[in-house]
Amino acid sequence: MTRRTPAKLEIRNATTQDIPGILALTRKTYRNVENYSAGMIRGHINNYPDGVFVALYEGEVVGYCAASRIDEEVALAPHDWESITGNGFGSRHDPTGDWLYGYEMVVASKQRGLRIGKRLYDARRMLVERLDLKGIVFGARMPNFRRYIAKVSGPQDYVDHVVEGEIRDPTLGFQIANGFRPIGVLPDYLPEDKPSGGHAAHMVWRNPYVDPNEPPTHRVPRDIESVRLATVQLQARAVADFDEFMRNVEYFVDVASNYRSDFVVFPELFTLSLLSFEPHDLTPAQALDKLTSWRKPLVDRLSELALSYNVNIIGGSHPTYTDDGEIQNVAYVCLRDGSIHAQEKIHPTPDEAYWWRIKGGDSVDVIQTDCGPIGVLICYDSEFPELARRLVDEGARIIFVPFCTDSRQGYMRVRYCAQARAIENQCFVVMSGNVGNLPGVENMDIQYAQSCILTPCDFPFARDGIAAEASENIETLTIADVNLADLTWARAEGTVRNLTDRRFDLYRIDWTQSPRGEQQMPIGHGHEKKGPGGG
Repeated sequence: MTRRTPAKLEIRNATTQDIPGILALTRKTYRNVENYSAGMIRGHINNYPDGVFVALYEGEVVGYCAASRIDEEVALAPHDWESITGNGFGSRHDPTGDWLYGYEMVVASKQRGLRIGKRLYDARRMLVERLDLKGIVFGARMPNFRRYIAKVSGPQDYVDHVVEGEIRDPTLGFQIANGFRPIGVLPDYLPEDKPSGGHAAHMVWRNPYVDPNEPPTHRVPRDIESVRLATVQLQARAVADFDEFMRNVEYFVDVASNYRSDFVVFPELFTLSLLSFEPHDLTPAQALDKLTSWRKPLVDRLSELALSYNVNIIGGSHPTYTDDGEIQNVAYVCLRDGSIHAQEKIHPTPDEAYWWRIKGGDSVDVIQTDCGPIGVLICYDSEFPELARRLVDEGARIIFVPFCTDSRQGYMRVRYCAQARAIENQCFVVMSGNVGNLPGVENMDIQYAQSCILTPCDFPFARDGIAAEASENIETLTIADVNLADLTWARAEGTVRNLTDRRFDLYRIDWTQSPRGEQQMPIGHGHEKKGPGGG
């Protein structure tokens, strides 16, 4: 009997677990240029997982291609790489688009003899044929253009010479051999691509099984992708010790679990109750030392609760010294698979910065959960629209906003901004706040909250954009079911389509180098780095 050995070469859809391998491949291939961030690759995968493929050879990522669906009017019109990809995140994906737009293709140089580029193109073709799309379109590098610039009248003349076989271009030649045909030139497609003069050949492959003259019939089905959300409006109360505090937390986790919630979120600074059993008044520095000492027991216990109650816990926020020695206000997210994530508050309020010496964090990224990617914006962070847009570009469909406000004015600032984030990003936003007071503990003198679960304002959602809300200033748990598939429908076919209708030709958000040297979203993205296959 013969035994079948494991396959050496595999082509499949990429997952977020492949991100380290994809980044290693792109960094090795595109040297000396700015490169993708992990968040951008997450965006590729989360925004359209069906259009993103990896090639693995003996378990190592040796090929990667990313694509999204785009409407014909956009795909076949003049455009550049930044605008067609949503600034590199793949967030321009249109679920009703009738063309597949390829915006990245890279193959490891050592494995090019395995025809990996052709295999990846074949995977795209199979997707197009399965979905009855009109075809594949992309902007292709023409790396020999600069070499022949004195012998041609311009980029279009260069492309014509390549098509006629009078000039050899390794990228265009490869794509033409694979059935793609140029329909023109895209000027200034990638200004950083110096060998191509910044230009790209506008390449298409038409699906032979689709009549190009028939109007597209792609619609987004009104599916059900239900997620149950629970938000805790927590009463600040003195406790005798850490165990009593955790019993109070466990009570709400237990109730949320009994209602089969997928997520339960606690308020910002909910752990300040741990200072209530200190025998003496503490200075801010002493308080932070104490809170830091509770960080590990807190996170360990929240993770245990998430596992035992089978619910994802967004652990409000906890002021602490972090491992780099800075004071941060951190949300610890403990998932029911046992993983633990941390999201630092990016914008400390003036009081937090002055009295507590809290520093702003350096990055905001989605967290992958069993219900899809989510994001966390701690209180004041919800008042900065760039952060929510970054999370949604990476694929977030739910954003949690733990908050702590002392007055109605402060609460309404957060509430109005959270509602705006839900509308402009067509996502769900969940708010969780503290109520009551905690004498003797700084920042907890008085609290005002009306926790809620907010939606976009369109036909599939609640009339007022409120899926559920708590009564003001009482301790309670508020629960609502939301349908994530409604977001997909609204983004493609809603009354307004905020994400699709962004003017990428006029504005964008660039994430610069962080103070700690940790690379975020690079300015310009360095996309002279188109792979040998282009597109």
